[in-house]
Amino acid sequence: MRTEELFIRNMVSTRCIVAVRQILNSLEMEEVERISLGRAVVGFDNERQLAQFIDALPSIGFLLVEDDGQKQLEMIKTACIELFYHGNNANSLIRNSDHLSERTGMPYHQLSRIFSEQTKTTLEKYIILLKIERVKELLSYKDFTLSEVSYQMGYSSVQYLSNQFKQVTGVTPKQFKDGIGGYRIPLDKLL
Repeated sequence: MRTEELFIRNMVSTRCIVAVRQILNSLEMEEVERISLGRAVVGFDNERQLAQFIDALPSIGFLLVEDDGQKQLEMIKTACIELFYHGNNANSLIRNSDHLSERTGMPYHQLSRIFSEQTKTTLEKYIILLKIERVKELLSYKDFTLSEVSYQMGYSSVQYLSNQFKQVTGVTPKQFKDGIGGYRIPLDKLL
C-alpha cells in the first residue's frame, strides 16, 4: 500500500471533507489517515484506485492540485478560510499575518508573494473578500447585530466594517441584511 498526501482545490467547508470521505468510502479505501480542508492523506492499493479517486473529484466540484505553486496557493487559501470561518473569533485575538504564517510554516511576505504570483491579486484583497463573505453570512442569519458581527470579525469599529462592506459590495450592511441588494458568493468563486 502506498500513502499519498493529495492537495484538493475548492474544499472550503466541513461538507467538502464529508464529500471527499464519501468518494473514498465508495471506492472502498480503508486507509484514510486524514482529510482536512484542501488535503487528504490516503493509502492506495494500486494506481487504478488512485486514478478512480482523481476521476471522481470533478463530479463534486473538486480538482487534484499537482503543481507546487498551486499547492502552496491552496494551503494559503485554506489557512485564510479556517481563520475566518472556523476560528471562533481567533481573528480578533491574533494578527491575520501571524496566524497564516503559523498555519503554513512560511513567513507572511513569502505567502503574499506566492499568492500574488499565482492569482495576480494580493493576499490582502483576498482576505478582505473572505471577511466580507463571512460578514454577509452572519448578517443573513439575522441573529447578530452589526456591532456583534464587527467584533466577531475583528474590525476596529462598526464604521470601518460598514465602509469596507460598501466598498466591496456596493451596498451597506443594513441594505444587505434587509435584502435590498447584494448576494453571497461561494468561497471557491472569490478569485
